[in-house]
Amino acid sequence: MRADIMEKIVSLSDGERIPELQQYLSSLTDDQAFVIVPWYFLWMLLQCWSMVSQSVCVHSGSLPSAPEGASRRLLLYQHCIPLCESGDLQTEVASDIIGLLMLETHNLPGPSLAQLASLFVDAIKLGKMGSGKSLELFPTVLTALAATEALSYGKGELSGEEYKKQLINSLCSSRWDPQCVIHLTTMFRDVPLAPEELQFLVEKVLRMFFKLDLQEIPPLVYQLLLLAAKGCKKQVLEGIISYFKEQDLLSIMTPIIHNLRHVEGTAILHIVFAVRLDQELGREFLKSVKGSQGELCPFSIALLLSVARIQRYEEQLFDFLKGAITKGFKDEQLQQGSKFLQDLLPQRCSFAQMILDTVKNSVFGWDHVTQGLVQLGFILMDAFGPKAGPFGKTATEGANATAKTPTQQACRLGGQVLLEGFKMHEPIRGEILEQVLNRLVTKTASPVTHYIDLLSDIVVSAPMILLESSSKVTETFDHLSYLPLATVQGLLKAVQPLLKVSMSMKDALILVLRKAMFSSQLDGRKSAVTGFLLLLKNFRVLGSMASSQCTSALSFMYSSHYEGISIGPFTCDLSCAQVQVDVHSRYNSAANEAFCLEILSSLRRCLGQQADVRLMLYEGFHDVLRRNSQLASSIMQTLLSQVRRYYEPEQDLLPPVKLELCIGAQGDQVFLQEPLAHLLSCTVHCLLWYQGMRRSARPNAGGSDDDDDDDDDEEGGFQNELQSILESITRRMIKCELEDFELDKSAEFSLSSVGVKNSIYAMLVMGVYEVLIEYNFTKANYSKSLFEELLELFSRYNKLSEILKEKSGKGKSSKSPRSLLSMGFVSTLLTALFRDSAQSREEALLVLRSSGDFLRYAVSVALQKITQLEETGHTDGPDGQNTDKTFHHLCDITSVLMWRYTNIPCAVEDAGKKEKRCSVSLLCLEGLLRIFSTGQQRYPARVAQLLSAIGGTHTNCSHSQCRALFTQLSGGEEDFNSKEAQLLVNILSVLSRQLEPSSQQFVQMITWTVKICKETSFEDVAFSKGLLSLLFSVHVLYKSPVSLLWELCQDIHSQLGDIDQVPTATDRTVSPGNLTDNSLQMVILLVLSQVGKVLDEVDWLITKKKGQLVPDRLSSDDTTQAAGQQDPVEKALTLQLGTLLTALNELVQTALPSGVCTNTLLGELSRTYTILTTLVKYVSVKLSGSHLTPQCYSFITYVQAKLLRETKAIPNLIYSIEQYEKYLITLSKKSKVNLMQYMKLSTSRDFRINAATLEAALQEHDNSQQVSINHTTDTYCIDDGDLKL
Repeated sequence: MRADIMEKIVSLSDGERIPELQQYLSSLTDDQAFVIVPWYFLWMLLQCWSMVSQSVCVHSGSLPSAPEGASRRLLLYQHCIPLCESGDLQTEVASDIIGLLMLETHNLPGPSLAQLASLFVDAIKLGKMGSGKSLELFPTVLTALAATEALSYGKGELSGEEYKKQLINSLCSSRWDPQCVIHLTTMFRDVPLAPEELQFLVEKVLRMFFKLDLQEIPPLVYQLLLLAAKGCKKQVLEGIISYFKEQDLLSIMTPIIHNLRHVEGTAILHIVFAVRLDQELGREFLKSVKGSQGELCPFSIALLLSVARIQRYEEQLFDFLKGAITKGFKDEQLQQGSKFLQDLLPQRCSFAQMILDTVKNSVFGWDHVTQGLVQLGFILMDAFGPKAGPFGKTATEGANATAKTPTQQACRLGGQVLLEGFKMHEPIRGEILEQVLNRLVTKTASPVTHYIDLLSDIVVSAPMILLESSSKVTETFDHLSYLPLATVQGLLKAVQPLLKVSMSMKDALILVLRKAMFSSQLDGRKSAVTGFLLLLKNFRVLGSMASSQCTSALSFMYSSHYEGISIGPFTCDLSCAQVQVDVHSRYNSAANEAFCLEILSSLRRCLGQQADVRLMLYEGFHDVLRRNSQLASSIMQTLLSQVRRYYEPEQDLLPPVKLELCIGAQGDQVFLQEPLAHLLSCTVHCLLWYQGMRRSARPNAGGSDDDDDDDDDEEGGFQNELQSILESITRRMIKCELEDFELDKSAEFSLSSVGVKNSIYAMLVMGVYEVLIEYNFTKANYSKSLFEELLELFSRYNKLSEILKEKSGKGKSSKSPRSLLSMGFVSTLLTALFRDSAQSREEALLVLRSSGDFLRYAVSVALQKITQLEETGHTDGPDGQNTDKTFHHLCDITSVLMWRYTNIPCAVEDAGKKEKRCSVSLLCLEGLLRIFSTGQQRYPARVAQLLSAIGGTHTNCSHSQCRALFTQLSGGEEDFNSKEAQLLVNILSVLSRQLEPSSQQFVQMITWTVKICKETSFEDVAFSKGLLSLLFSVHVLYKSPVSLLWELCQDIHSQLGDIDQVPTATDRTVSPGNLTDNSLQMVILLVLSQVGKVLDEVDWLITKKKGQLVPDRLSSDDTTQAAGQQDPVEKALTLQLGTLLTALNELVQTALPSGVCTNTLLGELSRTYTILTTLVKYVSVKLSGSHLTPQCYSFITYVQAKLLRETKAIPNLIYSIEQYEKYLITLSKKSKVNLMQYMKLSTSRDFRINAATLEAALQEHDNSQQVSINHTTDTYCIDDGDLKL
């Protein structure tokens, strides 16, 4: 039977006998047509039916509307749809069937369309739309359905459009099979949707994201972006970003993290492509990003950087990122400095960390992000790098310096982004290196230390990678002669590891340096010296001692004097930084030796150039010797020959040096030609190092005795001669009087040529004396007679120093010349003077200890060295650039100074010379302050080690130091020393930063501070300001300071009295301190400053809460919160402002002194009312209305009476109060709650009636019996400052 039916239909179809085919098909029962007919015959039947339908519709138009035809057609649809979804059909056949069904859909009647649409909805709910092929038909069905006029729905009727809405609502409210989500999203692109329908659909699709596999997300994102062309663009973008943000949190440290990163990369590409084609989508993206700064994540940042590659969005997005980064750092800084904010808001992942996470994530094929990262890194470094100060100077920031300000942190973040990008992505390495080098060459007028630090980090982290771009570095060498000296030094130091692995780069540098040696520019020649010294340090000749051996040799010279003395519990690795990469581990030592000797030959030419060039050479020779000991003979011979030029060999002649040869003249200008003191200093340090090295190496010498004797004969000549010269100079310099140098008290030190010459002579002579002091102390071996000679040297030095101070002129600050003593020697000397208790050395050291001037000199030089270290990151003299050694010396000095001050404070020194001798302890105290500040700035990671130098662990040490210093601070008033007290407070402020605010030690420090404040009479303004600042700084890290402010305001009120009263001496109340008239204004301003900080915190919190309003409204959890339950942040703000209002209420009733105090208070009151206006919903209206506002108007009247002049602060305050009241009235009407019951409306302040003037006018009117109206200002006083705006 099946075959007969098939044969009949085929014959009728091929013969195009349409009427007969139609009649035959109509005669078939449903079972015959669809049960016994296979799928391929069903497709042929469908084609035949289509031809029949077209023919019949053209001729009569009656058959499709017949019930039998409609039913048969619907039955055909019902069989075709499951068949296409079954997967049994070939794709082309299924597409043809769906296409034919689409053509016939518009012929179906409304009920059939409704049934067909319900069929689709039911199939979707049951998960029967696996392939989604038949879903292509669903939009056509819905479109045809929407065009139907009326459809039965339940017991009534609905229009086709409403029926469609019901279907879509039912569909989006039901459960979707994850497999059909993408197909449904694709399908809805072709369905006309109302805005609310589209929003409902988008929400449904976004919820389905979390039920899909990761690999299905990118195509769904693509389809969703296409769907967003209809609308809901912002919702789509925010939903996608929110999904990936949550996935980042869920997938961290899981195996799927790699898959997630690849999926994120693909999704970013889809979004960028869509934004590139749809400008409206791009605008919505910008709005979304700018409105959700606190909700950014690594994915959204990566998306931002990718979209920024589109030119029309580039400037806006990078400006946004710059602002967001600095704002993030400012927010972190504000939150870290306030316990109140820390308790209210949890610490979130920093914006900077999210950017660094984006850099790490970009390794997963995010090539479209890397270019934006490079651009962002350079934008941050360019915008927030160090700026040139006055006269082109800038504060030197070492690599270890802590970035303190938000701009410094942003600049450092830019460098980190570029460094990590350079390590991870090969395609951008060349661009990063080229841009860094270009900035070093072109930015000659501004500091480039941040770019040098970046280049150094790149070289250290990836030297072999950098060699691939060595040509770019070589090109930069050509500009060395024209670059600032600081840039040249930094650049050469940064690329130094490359010179050891690249012969071509080294050769190129040498050629450039040789040319620069003969440059007409002084900086060019100095750059040449810098480069040659660097090469000598780093190309060691075979046989040179290791750095650690060289270090121990010199350390022996100083440490041998202190056997058995404990000066600190640490051992420090003093070896120099090793080159990170050295492929030539077995280098050619002979070639290196010839190379180094050739460089030395070039450097000898510098000995005939300007003093600045010679000075650089002298300062570098010691480091060369320490790193390349085989060059000792050549260097020492060079120095010896130079010393001979200025040494007077005749033993009977004084002075022993030829100062006239050190001076040059050109016209009427006199200048320094030879820095003789630095020459002798270099010679002494090199000689001491060489002798120590020989002494330490001799016991381990592997050669024969004959070889050693030969070496001694060969090299002992310059040793003996130099020792003889130094001994002769010492002996004769002791005999010299100032007249021998033409520098007696009558000498002129003006700006004339004679005065300049005398000044140069004086500096040279003082430097020579200092060099001899260090040399003779080292060689004295604690001989009493030699120490007496040393003291004679110092007395000559001190005498000349006093003359220079006297001649500097009254009222001028005479800055002491920089000492030539080395940091290591200063540490040794202080230890000997203050801590050495060995019995065998006591007699000799007593000679030095008996001189108060020498003690002050030693401590003042230490202070000078510490100050230089704090400002520049290094010190003059040997190993001044060595960070480890310098830190080691700093720890020793810290231990000595702390011991000296705590054991011999000012109060126990000689009372007869108290004023003079107290300066030693004050210098120790000032040195400690500088040391602790330097440690936090230059050695932030080693502060614990620095504090441990004094004894104990980090925290306990800080606590014990604070306790010891508080003990000194709490002495009696008769022992009070203003400068000492200020220094103690400043040190305590620095040390308090090392205590954990949650620790018991920190609480104890607050207790001590409050105790000192209560016991101290605030007579000294500077000390009082420092002490109260310390109190506020530690209190704000423990809890909110508003209660403390209230107490202080009460004390100020009791001290000054009410604005309508005169205070008495018995009106004092409880206070944290005893205020005096001298310090009262300072305390008021300090309190108001703290009030301003509290208002800043409140304002910041309000901004944060506003930013969270939209996410909170979208959260279903928040909407179920009980209406009476107040948000914790809002509650905390209410309490904070309530206490602050009480404190301000005290101040506005106080008769404050006119001027800056009243103006500042008016300004803070205006800010307070502005904030109250914002928070009127939560803040106690009763407190502000019944207490503060009336007192404010009384205070305004008081201020106007005191000032008798206009001030802008008064109308600003009045405007803020009236805006507050206006908002209260509006809110009262809307909420039906009388918020004004505690408020007394402000009196109209357009004018005021002067009562006294009015009374006089009325009296005059009664006497004269004349009716007159006087409109002059004698009758009505109109205050323009009170006019409403």
